[in-house]
Amino acid sequence: MLSRFCNTGWRVLLFAKSTHTGSTTSCNRRFLSQSSRLNYRKPFSASLIRGERDKKQPEGFPEKDDHEKHVNSEENDKSNEQPIRKTEETASSQNDTTPQDGEEDGEASAGSIPEVYPQLMVLPIMRRPLFPGFYKAVVTKNPVVSAAIKELVKKRQPYIGAFLLRDEDKDTDVITDIKQVYPVGVFAQITSIFPAKNAGENALTAVLYPHRRIRITELIPPKSTQEAVKANVKDIENEQQEETKEEEEPEQPHQSAEDSTALLPNKDEQSLLVPDENTPGGTPPSTSSSVPKNDYLPLQNASAILKNFNVSLVKVQNIPKEPYDRQDPVIKAVTSEIVNVFKDIANLNPLFRDQIANFSISQSTGNVFDEPEKLADFAAAVSSGELDELQQVLEASNVADRLQKALFVLKKELFNAQLQSKISKDVDQKINQRQKEFYLMEQLKGIKRELGLETDGKEALVTKFRERTKDLRMPPEVEKVFNEELSKFQHLEPVASEFNVTRNYLDWLTELPWGRKTTENFNLERARTILDEDHFGLKDVKDRILELVAVGKLRGTMQGKIICLVGPPGVGKTSIGRSIARSLNREFYRFSVGGLTDVAEIKGHRRTYVGAMPGKVIQALKKVQTENPLILIDEIDKVGKSHQGDPASALLELLDPEQNSAFVDHYMDVPVNLSSVLFVCTANTLDTIPAPLLDRMEVIELSGYVLDEKINIAKGYLIPQAKEACGLKDTNINITDGAIKGLIRYYCHESGVRNLKKQIEKIFRKMSFNIVKKMGEEKLPEEAGVTKEGSEALEAQSEQVSEHATSFKPRVPIKIPEVINLTITDNDLKDYLGPATFLSDRLYDITPAGVVMGLAWTRLGGATLYVESIVKNKLTSSSQPSLERTGQLGDVMKESSLLAYSYVRSLVAKRFPDNQFFQKAQIHLHCPEGAVPKDGPSAGITMATSLLSLALNMPVAPDIAMTGELTLTGRILRIGGLREKAVAAKLSNVKKIIFPKDNLSDWEELPPYVKVGLEGYPVEWYEQMFDIVFPTATYEKCNSLWPELLKEDTVQKSSRVTAVVN
Repeated sequence: MLSRFCNTGWRVLLFAKSTHTGSTTSCNRRFLSQSSRLNYRKPFSASLIRGERDKKQPEGFPEKDDHEKHVNSEENDKSNEQPIRKTEETASSQNDTTPQDGEEDGEASAGSIPEVYPQLMVLPIMRRPLFPGFYKAVVTKNPVVSAAIKELVKKRQPYIGAFLLRDEDKDTDVITDIKQVYPVGVFAQITSIFPAKNAGENALTAVLYPHRRIRITELIPPKSTQEAVKANVKDIENEQQEETKEEEEPEQPHQSAEDSTALLPNKDEQSLLVPDENTPGGTPPSTSSSVPKNDYLPLQNASAILKNFNVSLVKVQNIPKEPYDRQDPVIKAVTSEIVNVFKDIANLNPLFRDQIANFSISQSTGNVFDEPEKLADFAAAVSSGELDELQQVLEASNVADRLQKALFVLKKELFNAQLQSKISKDVDQKINQRQKEFYLMEQLKGIKRELGLETDGKEALVTKFRERTKDLRMPPEVEKVFNEELSKFQHLEPVASEFNVTRNYLDWLTELPWGRKTTENFNLERARTILDEDHFGLKDVKDRILELVAVGKLRGTMQGKIICLVGPPGVGKTSIGRSIARSLNREFYRFSVGGLTDVAEIKGHRRTYVGAMPGKVIQALKKVQTENPLILIDEIDKVGKSHQGDPASALLELLDPEQNSAFVDHYMDVPVNLSSVLFVCTANTLDTIPAPLLDRMEVIELSGYVLDEKINIAKGYLIPQAKEACGLKDTNINITDGAIKGLIRYYCHESGVRNLKKQIEKIFRKMSFNIVKKMGEEKLPEEAGVTKEGSEALEAQSEQVSEHATSFKPRVPIKIPEVINLTITDNDLKDYLGPATFLSDRLYDITPAGVVMGLAWTRLGGATLYVESIVKNKLTSSSQPSLERTGQLGDVMKESSLLAYSYVRSLVAKRFPDNQFFQKAQIHLHCPEGAVPKDGPSAGITMATSLLSLALNMPVAPDIAMTGELTLTGRILRIGGLREKAVAAKLSNVKKIIFPKDNLSDWEELPPYVKVGLEGYPVEWYEQMFDIVFPTATYEKCNSLWPELLKEDTVQKSSRVTAVVN
C-alpha cells in the first residue's frame, strides 16, 4: 500500500530521523556524506505512496518550511553560496566532516551513487510509475521485504529497482514472474525508513529517490519452500535482537586508519561505486580529508546481502540516454507547448501552481529549456494519467518522443482541469442565482406586507388548517396531536427542513374525514335490483350481501365485515364489489396488493423519510371523504414478501374487526377508526393466503359459469357493452343464440367470461370496419363527426397559427343509418374469428381401453384431464413388467400413479387370479398436454381406472368423468374444487361424474342449473365404482383374458413337472 507525501514531507523525514536512532542510524551516519545531505535538502515531490496509489493524485513539490530554509541558508553560507545541484548531480564538497544527528536514514550523496549496479532487489509499485528525480514513499507490508530493506540500509547499499505492476488491482511486495511488472523501471535509492502507521505490525515506510531508468534482463524469483520462509523469519528475529543490543551499547569512536583502510574498496570496486566525472549522473565525490574514508564500502552483490531473505531479485541494465539537440525546433516547440499547458493548468488549479513553482526553484538559476528531458519527467510525474500512458513516458528513451508523450498526458490533465473549472463555475452560478432570487423574493414579501397586499404565508396556512377542523369531529387524542403540531408549525421558519414535513403532516391530518359518514341504504328490493342489473347468477354472493343489508337495517350499521370472494378469473369478483357499494350507497375505492412486497404500502412510511406518505387505506379515506366506504382489496392471494417486510402480516391488523377500530398508520401515528369500512377481498385461490389472514375473512366461493349462464351474460351484458364501445349502440346489428353457443363451445372454454367479452368485441370491431369501408365518405362524411370547436382548432392548425390546436370537445359520434341491418350467425364466426380453437367438447368422442377422463382444478377454474395408458410390448411368458410415466407430472401425481399401479395389481390378483396381465405387461402412462405442469392427489382413481381398463381390455364410457384421491387400500378421500370440476364436466357434455362420498355436501350445494343433466355418484371405496365404470364386466370374461399367457404358463409348468419326474 502507498500513502501520500503532503506539503509537510520534510517534517515526515525529520520525524523519521528523530524516531529511529541506534545502530541503524549510526550506520547510516557513517554512510552519508556531506554532499548527500545537501542533495536531499532540495524540494521533493508530494507523490503517492503505495497504499493510496488508487487516488491517482499528481505528484508535486512542497513549500519549504522555515526549518528547511534556515538549513539551506547555513549551507549556502558555508559553501560560499554555491547553489544546490540537481537530483542527478553531485553536490560539491563542504567543510562539515560528518552528518549531524537527526539526518535522514540511508541518505547518500549523488556522487556516491554507483553508475553500474547489475543486480537489485525488485519492489513492485502499484498504479503509478516512478520518474527520476521525484521522491516517492512506499509502504511494504511483507515482513521479509521490510527486513530486507533494513538490511540494505544497514549494509550501506540502499538501492532497489522499482517497477510498475501490470495489474492495477494487485498489491504485492514480491513478484514471481517477470511478466507481472513492466520491463522498464527506475534505479531508486532508499533515503529514509520508518515504521508505517495503521498498516500492520511489520509494515515499513521507505522514501525512495529514483536516479535513472533501468531495464530488467532476468528475474531471480524468491524462495517458495516453507523451510525458507521459517528461516527468514528466524533471521529477522536475530537481526532485531542484534539491533536492540547495539542500541543499548554506547556509540564507539571512529575507527583507526588501519581499520578504515580495511573497509576501503579495492580498485575494481571503487570503479563501480564512484561514477566518472563525465557521466550524466553527477561529478565524482569529494576527496576532502574531512570526509571519513569509511563512508564508502565495497559494492556487494544484492544476492549476497539478501541471501537469507525470501525476496525477488532482478538483473538490470541501465537505459542509456540518447543524445539530442537542444536547439532542435521540434523539441523547442514541444517544450514551449508543455510550458504553456503548465501555465493554463496553473491558472485553473492552485495545486499545480505550487508544484510548478517548486520545480522552478529546484532548477536553481538554470533555464528549464536547457533540460527538456527533466521537464518531460516532471510533466508525467504531476499528471494523473492512465497507467499505460505514464509507463510509455517512462519507457521513452528518445527525448523528442518522451516530450510528445508527456504533452499528451498533460493535455488530458488540462482538459480535466477545464472541465472541473466549468462544473465549479456552473454550480457557483446556480447558487448565486438562487441566492439572488431568494433575496428578491424576501424583499417582495416585505413590500407586500408593508402595503397590506398579502399576509404571511405561514399565517395563511395556519388559518386554513383551523378552518378545516371546524367541520370535523376529531377524537380527543387526534385533536391533541393536531394542536401540538400546529403550535410547533407556528414557531418554525419557512426555510427550516422541518417546516415542510410538519406542513404535509397537518395537511393529511386535516384532510381525513373525521366523523363523516355517508347515509347507507338498506332497502332489500333496491339492493337485489342493482345486483341483478350488474351480474347474472352468483346467487351465493347476492344472498350473502342481502343478509348483510337485512342485518344492517335492524342494527343501523354494518360494522366489522370482511368478505373474501374466491374464484377463477373472469367470473366478476372485482365488478361485484362495485355493485355492492352501489347497492349500499357507499363510496367505492379499489387497490391491488398483487406482487406487493413493501409493508409501507399498507402501514405507511415514517415521517422522517424523504417523500413519506401514509398507506393505501389512509389514502382511500382522503379520496372518498367518508369513514364508511367499501374498500376492495384485489388479488390478496398474490401478496409478496421481501426484506422490506411481509405485507400479509400487516393486513392482519387491517382486516381484524377487533383491531381495526384503532388502526395506527406509521405516517399518521394516531389511531384511525376503520370499523365502519366494509372490506371486500378477491382471490383466485386460498392456498397462498396465510392461515391467520384467511381466518379473519368470510370466504364466498364463485364457481365458473356454465353454458346457459354464459349465454345470458353475453346477451344481457357483454353484447350491449361491446356495441356501445364500437359505436354501434343504436343499430340493428345482433348476434343469434346459435352464434353465441358456437362462440362459447368452439372459442371460449374458460370458466369466466373475460375471453368471451374479448371475442364479442372483436366481432363488433370488424363489423364497424366493414360498415365504414362499405358506406365510404359519401354517406359518413368526416365533417359530420367534428364539432364547431374542433373545426376551429383544425383551421388554426392549417393556418399555422398553432402547431397543435386543441379543443375541449372536438368530435361527436356519427349515427349509422337505420337501413343497416346485420345479424351474425354461427356460420359467420369463422369469417370474424378465424378457425375454431376447440373442435370438440372433449378430446375423445369414443375412448379406447386405457383412456379415462379425469377432472382437475386450476386457478383458471375446472378442467378435464385425460389419463392414457398403453402396453409397450408383446405379452409373452418371458416379458418383465414395468411402468413408465410422462406428461410433466408433479411429485404428488407420480406417487399417485405408483399407488394406483400397486392397488390395481392387488385388485386384479384378488378378483381375477388367472389374469396375468400385470405380471407380463410393460405399461406407459401419460397425461396429455405435456407442456402444462400437473400435480395434485385427485387423479388417483382416474389413473387406477385407466390401468384397470387396460388390464380388463374394456373401454370406459366417454361421458363418464371422475375425481378423487385413492389410498393403498382402495379408500377414496375428499378432494377440493368440486364446484369448478362439475362446471368443467358440464361444459364437456359429461353425463356421469364420480366423486368421493365425503364431498356429498359440496355436491348438494351446487346450483340446480349446474346439476341439470349431470348425474353424480358419491363413492367411498374403489370397488363401489367398479360396476359404474365397467357395467358389462363378468368374472369369466375378465379372468380368461390373455389366454396365450395362461397357455404358455401351463406348458411351462408341465415341462417343469416332466423334468422333475425324469
